[in-house]
Amino acid sequence: MSFNLLKGKKGIIFGALDEDSIAWKTAERIKEEGGAFVLTNAPIAIRMGTVDQLAKKTKSKLISADATKLDDLENLISETMKIFGGKIDFVLHSIGMSVNVRKGKHYTDLNHDWMTKGWDVSAVSFHKLLQSLYKLDAMNEWSSIVALSYMAAQRVFPDYNDMADNKAYLESVARSFGYFFGKEKKVRVNTISQSPTPTTAGKGVKGFNNFIKYSEKMSPLGNATALDCANYTVAMFSDLTRRVTLQNLYNDGGFSNVGVSQDVIEMMSSKD
Repeated sequence: MSFNLLKGKKGIIFGALDEDSIAWKTAERIKEEGGAFVLTNAPIAIRMGTVDQLAKKTKSKLISADATKLDDLENLISETMKIFGGKIDFVLHSIGMSVNVRKGKHYTDLNHDWMTKGWDVSAVSFHKLLQSLYKLDAMNEWSSIVALSYMAAQRVFPDYNDMADNKAYLESVARSFGYFFGKEKKVRVNTISQSPTPTTAGKGVKGFNNFIKYSEKMSPLGNATALDCANYTVAMFSDLTRRVTLQNLYNDGGFSNVGVSQDVIEMMSSKD
């Protein structure tokens, strides 16, 4: 069902890899709500994934860009403004990776060069993106920027590894840069802390299948799906949330405020 919440709005979507991606679902929902966008991802991600199919489906331009490189970001933003004939209204940052997670390195034995690489891709890229948008004066007043996060930024999830640190930094960047973007340009900057979601990246975390079952039992409303996150992001890009900024918004079925659930107690009791 469409309500034309984003009719006439234009933006950029980072990070759609394949049909399991939250960014992919978000792109589809934005299109349904009347929005238009440029899709972007790193060159290797474009080669490995199927985002070109999404571009065809949504009749969108696909521009390759490495979000860790300022030149790439500035070119992407400038080209997007040319395509749409002016400033834009929304940006989604859905980028994250950890070489240490991929290589199975324990948090107490990290390769710090890999850690720095993951931090740059997952978190510093958000500051570089915001800085580029700010300096190029690319955002309309009351526009909205959203980055995707996870509750491991606040709580211990042992196997989430250095990605937890990356997400904590990401959320801090959203608050700090969001202050200046709001004060000086009336642009909103928020993060959405999503339930564990079976994306390509998520499934790479050790023990993911068991954890997503646990999360389901802990959440009064169950885990939020990729589509749920897409719908939330659409709301954040709409004019209905104009005064929401500097927030880390939980979209997790209530998981973040539950100490222990009856389902988990019963599950543990059955093992006694």
